[in-house]
Amino acid sequence: MLFAILSRLGRLVFVMFGISVVVFLIFFATPGSDPAARIAGRNASPETLAQVRQSFGLDQPLPVQYAVMMKRLFVTQDLTSFVNRGQKVVPAVIKAIPVTLSLVLGAAVLWVIGGLIVGVAAAATRGGWTDRSLMALSLVGVSMPVFWVGEVMNLLSQSRLHHTFLFSWVPPLGYKPLLTDPAGWFKALVIPWVTLAILYIGLYGRILRADLIETMQEDFVRTARAKGLPESRILLRHGVRSSLIAFVTMFGLDFGALIGGGALLTEVVFGLRGVGKLTYDALQTLDLPVILTTVLYASFFVVAANALVDALYAVVDPRVRRAG
Repeated sequence: MLFAILSRLGRLVFVMFGISVVVFLIFFATPGSDPAARIAGRNASPETLAQVRQSFGLDQPLPVQYAVMMKRLFVTQDLTSFVNRGQKVVPAVIKAIPVTLSLVLGAAVLWVIGGLIVGVAAAATRGGWTDRSLMALSLVGVSMPVFWVGEVMNLLSQSRLHHTFLFSWVPPLGYKPLLTDPAGWFKALVIPWVTLAILYIGLYGRILRADLIETMQEDFVRTARAKGLPESRILLRHGVRSSLIAFVTMFGLDFGALIGGGALLTEVVFGLRGVGKLTYDALQTLDLPVILTTVLYASFFVVAANALVDALYAVVDPRVRRAG
């Protein structure tokens, strides 16, 4: 067990190192990319460019620049923005993390519960009107872009219907800290939660339904029927548990990506200053330290989510435990 944990940690460190090198080389070593020119602005004189390179350490060899940046990012944590002079990158990312976590965790609860309900109900009524209706609604949910759903929700809750009893409780766009204003936190995020979860409810429901239908044809299900167990118990206890491998895999990948900034469109539409919005703003100005930090942050959560999914396989499906 200890060896397996150390092995995973080693792979995590290796992957993070590789990603950091690739991102650094893309922005600092690609032909035609000159960070000093972007910092100094257009029509900067050679003297100004030389001063900027010296000030930011861009006149050093690339390995030295990389080592200095990694040290300032992970050790001293005093890496500063190239655009907003004096703004430290690590505190800015740490400040944005609770916003993204709040958004993604709430949406994840909704889409996991919704996906389970839709998938199980559709599989239980396979071929019936309930199945067809749920699959049609799921297809609609998957087809609607998140930014469009968010804009429609804003139009209804912030403008057209804001003064009605349906949305009079909705606060202005933005984020309220959980610890200082729990009620405001919930009110500010409930609509973004629904907006982000709609896509995944439809997607996860369709995947679970397909896996459940296939699982219910397995030999162990026929054995359970031969024992006289109720169909509902067979479906919920045996079918669902054995069909969750794809569900859990998708959840791990999606959750890790969203925590790492994949909820960018939702954050932008609802004015949430999360990691995705921070990355978006940095890309607009090519603020390289911020981009590098957020990319490493995102890759950490994606790799960690994959490792967690591997560990959950044995819990979800007993067949994996026996195979191990």
